[in-house]
Amino acid sequence: MNDNQSGNAVPAVNLDRLAQKLDGSIQVLEESRSFAKLGKLPGLFDLVRRILMQPGGCAVVEARAERLELAGVFAGTDWAEPTILLPALTVYSLQSTNADTVVVEALSELRLLAIARGAYLHPSMSAEQARHYLTQVLAINLGLLFGMTGEAEREQGRLAMVSQHVVQHVAEHIGYEHVIDSLIEEIWRILQQRPIQVGDARKMITQIAICRAEPDADLGSAGRGADRLISSLYGPTRGSSEDPGTVVYQQRLESMDSQTLQNEATGFARSMHDTGLVSPYHACFVRFILEDGQDNLLSEALGLSSTGRDCLMCYRELVYTLITEGIFPETAQGLYGLALLLERGILYQPPVAPALWRQARLNLCPQARERLQLAYGYQPQAGAWLIQGVLSMLGQPLGVGQGNNPTCQSARALSMWAYNDPDYLLQMVAWAARDNEIIMHFEGQPVSSAHSQGGVASEVTLDLDPVSLVVVPHLDRIYGEMGRMCIGREGDPHRWVNPEFHGWSAGRGFAINVDVATGNLADLEGFIRHFYASYHPYYNGNQPLIHPQPAGIAVTDRAARFIGWHAITVLRVVLDPEGNMRVYFYNPNNDSGQSWGDDVHVSTEGCGERFGEASLPFEQFTSRLYIFHFDPLERGEPAEVGEEELQRVMDRVYRSWGESRVPAKELQAEPPPAE
Repeated sequence: MNDNQSGNAVPAVNLDRLAQKLDGSIQVLEESRSFAKLGKLPGLFDLVRRILMQPGGCAVVEARAERLELAGVFAGTDWAEPTILLPALTVYSLQSTNADTVVVEALSELRLLAIARGAYLHPSMSAEQARHYLTQVLAINLGLLFGMTGEAEREQGRLAMVSQHVVQHVAEHIGYEHVIDSLIEEIWRILQQRPIQVGDARKMITQIAICRAEPDADLGSAGRGADRLISSLYGPTRGSSEDPGTVVYQQRLESMDSQTLQNEATGFARSMHDTGLVSPYHACFVRFILEDGQDNLLSEALGLSSTGRDCLMCYRELVYTLITEGIFPETAQGLYGLALLLERGILYQPPVAPALWRQARLNLCPQARERLQLAYGYQPQAGAWLIQGVLSMLGQPLGVGQGNNPTCQSARALSMWAYNDPDYLLQMVAWAARDNEIIMHFEGQPVSSAHSQGGVASEVTLDLDPVSLVVVPHLDRIYGEMGRMCIGREGDPHRWVNPEFHGWSAGRGFAINVDVATGNLADLEGFIRHFYASYHPYYNGNQPLIHPQPAGIAVTDRAARFIGWHAITVLRVVLDPEGNMRVYFYNPNNDSGQSWGDDVHVSTEGCGERFGEASLPFEQFTSRLYIFHFDPLERGEPAEVGEEELQRVMDRVYRSWGESRVPAKELQAEPPPAE
């Protein structure tokens, strides 16, 4: 990820001058007595951190790795002996919010890289051992390798750049071919969630293709499963199999007979629905068959079922206009959104088709146009990118990601509207893109994004889908303004903000298990019983969830340590294929497949999930829940949850995010049982 797109750009500095300062600091450390070294380290670590944030900074530090270790930067720490280090633990230290921890881990990786490259003959570790270790580090930290961010990186802020730069520097010198198999597995895991933003997956696939094409790269048995991924972008059909380029492919189309065109259409559709990726050649093909009057092939090229074909025929002119105005080789991904939009049948909702006609002809304000151009470039025009984004969001409402922004509330709102209220979403897009202002209401009072004092994010970054790029800055300011309107009220402001912000379908009832004033747990048992009574089919009269509901979770890391509060959407609660009750939910955090510690592993496939859903067994989900909404008119009696099940949920809370939130009197009265 480029620094100017990450929202964490740092001012350019004279790297040579910083390198000279580093040499001086190392010399001071070398000349210091052992008892005095500790006092010299904070200044040195701060200098290393500043260097590692700069392009080329990793090479500067790597060149001094031997001197740094011999001077004593690792003395008395877990990193002092490299042979006992565990690659799996680098995840925690590289994602730490403690700057010194991140810097020491970065120094350790660069030390090992110097050993692997033969620049540092280490007394206890060979070059082969160092290379093997770093290969595992790369495989485990693929997200950092390709600039993909989650809650931990957002908590780090600019410090995350150090971790990303170091991992990427290591990969450049160790070689991507050593992590190819892990890359392929990671790509399929991400694509299974069907995100709207597939830029990271495309980067990884491209890197694999480059590695395979490199004559000096010895992949061995690695990368055998990459063919489907590479072909999905660079040659999904016989006519495009050797990646001839769009100009040559256009010429080939003109000479194809009807049967060959039919085969091409089928090949594109199969590849698109298999991977969730759309090749630029697919856009060329679709534009060609429409211009050439062979529109009978369109439903084949989109891979539509009878539902989608009927919808296409009913709204033929609208679909053609959306393709003409919004689908180009650069915006080809919109074809997948279009296909899924037609399959959903939402065009049959009376307001949606007219709203899409408006979208196709929308005049963008200068501010929206500039943001789209900064993120995606000038070709095609900004309006085409926005159409592609609208098609993707309406087709993939659970594929919305918040990017590297603390805007999970806004991303969740966009997803809920696309899922449940598509014409309202299109109205929001029109207001933001055309008028550069959104006006919502909070308890009858108008709230304007143009007159807000600011939102949760100081600046919304550009690593977003086109709709989010235009709309989220407005929603974030409105969300912040609604929060300010709750100042002085007792309790959590989400009680009032969530229903007003997300719309009428969000339950007006509100439950929270944390005391806002102290941060301690409050009536945990009553909260759990109430959630079971509201959402668990065995305790709520077997009533399925009708409308997706906003909820809040306490996010924990792999060690079950608390990271922060996070907004999600509860979608449905049903039995999974194994007969276990599961909660299926939407997580705007770019990648839902996460480990939350204490054997709580969020699943995204294999347990009955639909594309874009995450899921957990009901008990495990409840153990990370801290806020939920419900209909106060439908509230039943607290569920008669079995004591063993209730205790298991409470124990998971006590072992994770609630560990330091138990009031002292509660601990004295009844300490959580140890396992």
